[in-house]
Amino acid sequence: MIVIRISIHIAVLTCFYLLGVGIQRYFELMIPGSIIGMLLLFLALSMKLFPLRYIEEGSSFILRHMPLLFLPVTVGILQFLDVFSGGGFLLILITFVSTLIVMAVSGIVGQTLVKKKEVDKQ
Repeated sequence: MIVIRISIHIAVLTCFYLLGVGIQRYFELMIPGSIIGMLLLFLALSMKLFPLRYIEEGSSFILRHMPLLFLPVTVGILQFLDVFSGGGFLLILITFVSTLIVMAVSGIVGQTLVKKKEVDKQ
């Protein structure tokens, strides 16, 4: 039963993605369709038009398996080792610093949202 529920949740997420791609193609926008779909999902969740329980388990499943999804990208980079030969250290440093910035900003935003949610409950 849980497999069916997770599959339905992933299908709902895919529908938002496809809706975003459709909007992007129809209006010939420069913004990627996946971003439009994510914004539509965000708006639907924010305005409480769409309950979180319809995607919660599917999105958790995808997040748990995210390293497996990025493995092909990592292996693909190995084909372009010559790109890293000249400025490889600089690229690694930039990647490390940008990752730290993303982690810090994500943590701050997450903590702020949790605190706001706790205040709203009281």
